Amino acid sequence: MNLANKLTVLRMIMVPIFMVVMLLPESVIPFDVMCIISAVLFIAASITDFLDGNIARKNNLVTDFGKFMDPVADKFMVIGAMFVLLYRFNNLTLPLMLSLIVIVFRELAVTSMRLVASSGKGGVLAANYLGKLKTVSQIVAISTIFLEPVLQYVIKLIVEAVTGEKLFWRTDIVPLSWLTILFSLVMTVWSGLNYIFSYWKYLDPEK
Repeated sequence: MNLANKLTVLRMIMVPIFMVVMLLPESVIPFDVMCIISAVLFIAASITDFLDGNIARKNNLVTDFGKFMDPVADKFMVIGAMFVLLYRFNNLTLPLMLSLIVIVFRELAVTSMRLVASSGKGGVLAANYLGKLKTVSQIVAISTIFLEPVLQYVIKLIVEAVTGEKLFWRTDIVPLSWLTILFSLVMTVWSGLNYIFSYWKYLDPEK
């Protein structure tokens, strides 16, 4: 169990913790506190995602355990976060549901293609810049959804303190969340299609 694998396991542990936090009733944890805790845990888990692979490659610590668990932990992190966000943020049901469907189908397709390509002669489905950009866009979108309500609340308090007047605030309007979700959705579809078109040659219907 080297350092890279420990980071992967740590990511697997943090995911169910922030999921449980988001599922707790607001009588136990206030909504804003809930979002902050979950965002910190999710961002910390995302950092381990970038660290474990770099550490493994740089220090020649690549293991079969890491090859299996790292992508599993990544998908567990993103899909788990999407599920709890879908449960908690009713104002984002449509884009979150669409994103979750696309992410699940994309990962199933790419994972299946990886298995076929790796079993062929020299076929290795390596990660490319689109796949990495897809992952970053998903992390940014999820982090934004967690933190935008907190940011809005802080801005509201500041404006009220400056003006001395109570503001009516539409908490259901979250433009940053919408924009980042749509961007991550585009990147998820684009990277998925890129994988499929690039490695379609390994799907021989006669074998």
